[in-house]
Amino acid sequence: MAIVKLTNVRKVYPLGKVEVEAVKGVNFEIERGDFISIAGPSGSGKTTILNMIGCIDTPTEGVVEIEGQATNGLSDREITSLRHRTIGFIFQSFNLVPVLDVYENIEFPLLLGKEKMSKKEKEEWLSLLIEEVGLTKWRDHRPNELSGGQRQRVAIARALATKPKIILADEPTGNLDSKTGESIIELMKKINREQETTFIFSTHDPTIVAIADHVIRLHDGTIESEERR
Repeated sequence: MAIVKLTNVRKVYPLGKVEVEAVKGVNFEIERGDFISIAGPSGSGKTTILNMIGCIDTPTEGVVEIEGQATNGLSDREITSLRHRTIGFIFQSFNLVPVLDVYENIEFPLLLGKEKMSKKEKEEWLSLLIEEVGLTKWRDHRPNELSGGQRQRVAIARALATKPKIILADEPTGNLDSKTGESIIELMKKINREQETTFIFSTHDPTIVAIADHVIRLHDGTIESEERR
């Protein structure tokens, strides 16, 4: 069974007296463990699709399914629970909390949820994540004491804190130089391989497109091509 399925999904935004059709009836499936790039130029609909998969936005028409469950019609509480249980987010702008150190930023999602993890289990898990992303020496540093690449590593570890099945990454290398961006992509690929976490990117970074094993190319809200490797 596909972990994500979109069926005839359309998204229309009102803009003054006119309507803008951002996504025009797309259909695709994402398998568990996929490392998928949703690629296309600005305005092609890729971030809109990512937001609908992440239950941040809802389709105007059509159905988005996560693990076989249609997200349409779920209550706010059910959507929050589904999102927290199943999905992790990595943003281009990192979205770290400036007053928290590395450990506390990664811990933050666990404080919002209802994970029944003992203090010892939590400390071991977070220390493992910090080690996995190569930030053990910086665990007590705040975001303003880190480089852009290090901040993105914190964001990756934070996204993994709740052990989600799906990671959504919106232009995760957009604010990084090419060398740092490549090391971040390699880290995500390693996590994808070792933990079978499904990674879904919206990007126009050719490096991510090249390493992805499933590529959907968008143009003006429609699927131009789809390739599995």
